[in-house]
Amino acid sequence: MVGPRDDDSVEWSATRIEDVLPPIVAVVVLVGGWALFTALASVPSFLLPSPIAVAERLAGNPELYATNALATLERVVYGGAIGIVGGFALAVAVTFVRPLRYAVLPYIVTVRVLPKIAIAPALLIYFGTGRTTSLIFVAAIAFFPTALSTIAGLERVDRRYADLLRSVDANPIRTFYAVELRFALPDIVSGLKQSVTLAVVGAVVAEWVVVDDGLGALVLVASENLLTDVMLAALVILLVEGLALYGLVVLLERRLLWYASAEAD
Repeated sequence: MVGPRDDDSVEWSATRIEDVLPPIVAVVVLVGGWALFTALASVPSFLLPSPIAVAERLAGNPELYATNALATLERVVYGGAIGIVGGFALAVAVTFVRPLRYAVLPYIVTVRVLPKIAIAPALLIYFGTGRTTSLIFVAAIAFFPTALSTIAGLERVDRRYADLLRSVDANPIRTFYAVELRFALPDIVSGLKQSVTLAVVGAVVAEWVVVDDGLGALVLVASENLLTDVMLAALVILLVEGLALYGLVVLLERRLLWYASAEAD
């Protein structure tokens, strides 16, 4: 069984520290500068509350933020998963069925550049408000990065390897797994990163337009009522949620790429 060597483990540990330390330092500096500015500039709290005031707001009503954070997370996970799986499936289909590629790919590229907020009114007309519409909206946003990145990755595969497997009568599924998927994996993961990030954005927009719960809705209500500390507290939770999801994708990327490299060795 292939496993990482000791020196590989040390190198991975050093890499993780190098990756994690700068963002932590940046957050500490940002929060410290924020606190110092609000203290020295005597900024009114309704314009820019201090970090302590935001933390007190979070601690004072954790149930409010937890409930809305879970609602947003549900839309990101379910809607994003639908969009990612659909984008990957379509990418595989248009790569291996050439007539489908010529028929569909131009429209995928065209719709990709359309601002997704523009489709929200159409979704409201056909699906109304509610959970289903918000999931469709998030899925539509997450769909395109995965689809286009997967198509690009599968197109860059060195066909000589696939031809070699076919010459020894390897079945198409085995050939796809051993060659196409492995070569395209970096592009697929790159698209996945974009899709996860945009799914968070899509969930917030959906909460502004088609539903009335979630962190996006909380931010909107708080801004309309000049509850700046509530708005910033919701934004902090949203930022943490987005970074956590992105971090999971990065961990998945490292695991998949290491696994693919280890199998190749």
